[in-house]
Amino acid sequence: MAADRAFTPDLFRFLNDLAENNNRDWFQASKSRYMESVRDPALAFISDFTEPLNEISPHFRADPRPVGGSLFRIHRDVRFSKDKRPYKTAVGIQFRHQLGKDAHAPGFYLHLAPRDVFLGMGSWHPDGPTLRSIRDRIVEKPDEWQEVLDAPSIASGDVELVGERLKRPPRGFDAEHPFLNDLKRKDFIGTIRLSQKQATSPGFREVVAEGFATGAPLVAFLCRAVGAPF
Repeated sequence: MAADRAFTPDLFRFLNDLAENNNRDWFQASKSRYMESVRDPALAFISDFTEPLNEISPHFRADPRPVGGSLFRIHRDVRFSKDKRPYKTAVGIQFRHQLGKDAHAPGFYLHLAPRDVFLGMGSWHPDGPTLRSIRDRIVEKPDEWQEVLDAPSIASGDVELVGERLKRPPRGFDAEHPFLNDLKRKDFIGTIRLSQKQATSPGFREVVAEGFATGAPLVAFLCRAVGAPF
């Protein structure tokens, strides 16, 4: 696997410029730059990430299709939003589980934006039945969940567990449960902060692969909770 640069600094310059000119005319005039500096390098990264992803788990997919693959579309869905800016100002890449149909299934995620580069691992905004399955697994297999919390990367804070939480205990769960703070979670996501310099340096694929591997215990637990192989 080649270790060439996946991205150049112009990816971040383009996203900065897009934030200042978030309209269709500017984007159409700059589309060749978008393709050269953003879309094509992202698709190349996805294609080249197949092997390292398979080493973490054979059940996740690096899909380099321009539409419907791992790369999130640049267009925003503004139908029900007061914010009518048409374009996203970040690059999102998700490596979905083979059984996952949307972004809510356990997965791995790479986010690239000016001054905001990070890895995400886990389940973001899972639906009600999925969330219930995760909470049930924590209650039924507390030793397994403790192993996740004790994983060196999570215990040290290198992988930070983030996301929304309920203010009160979820219905049907013990308000005195030792993992109550985790049962309150509405998201089960671990993140690792990275830098623009890392993203535009040789070996970035290896950095991403190592980061995902450190968060794999969380993703494996979530897969078991929903009956998906890891």
